[in-house]
Amino acid sequence: MTGGRLVARRLIGPAQVAARVLEFGLLRRFHPLISARAAAVAHPMAAVALVIFGAPAAYAFAVLHGPGNGILTIAKGTLPLALFGAAGYGRRLGWLNAPARILQAAAPLVFGAALTAWGLHAIWLTAGIGVASLIALLALRRTT
Repeated sequence: MTGGRLVARRLIGPAQVAARVLEFGLLRRFHPLISARAAAVAHPMAAVALVIFGAPAAYAFAVLHGPGNGILTIAKGTLPLALFGAAGYGRRLGWLNAPARILQAAAPLVFGAALTAWGLHAIWLTAGIGVASLIALLALRRTT
């Protein structure tokens, strides 16, 4: 791995943490649906930058993908609470997260096969999934 790509890869973790701090500070004033939508759009934007500009966009990919992923971890807990309330929260969260956990377990195999078949263009698969999640989040309406 070249030095630039290694540095870009090392930016993802700090970018996730910075986004979580931002979520805790500034974004907590907004409905969790706003944060979830921002998180969903971050990876497709990062993927487009990477495909269009190639390796020089690795830094842009890191600073877009990282915060989206960081905020997503918070949104997965706060959004169901905001939309459905506290009654039955644990059970509801389990039902909502079960399909995601199964797909998350299959993701390395599926993405590895996509990389083998399509090369760099496999990132369009992940970008498409991000766009689909954004569309689903745009269909949701605030309850409070």
